[in-house]
Amino acid sequence: MKHELKTWTEHFQDVWDGIKTFELRKNDRDYKVGDILLLREYNLDENEYTGNTIHKYVTHILEGGQFGLEEGYIIMSIE
Repeated sequence: MKHELKTWTEHFQDVWDGIKTFELRKNDRDYKVGDILLLREYNLDENEYTGNTIHKYVTHILEGGQFGLEEGYIIMSIE
């Protein structure tokens, strides 16, 4: 499944540069390993999308309710 997600500029750039290799999200879309994330850069100061996008694959999911992560949230490893 493909998920289109808003990503703030400072985080988008880190994903682009390969520094940020995870996404912390509310699991309101039933994310699964193998899903594709279409990350769309969003400039919070301008309140608009920049037009920059990047595709990432979900390779691992850590479910909330453990390790201090709130229930209903997940951390997705992406590449």
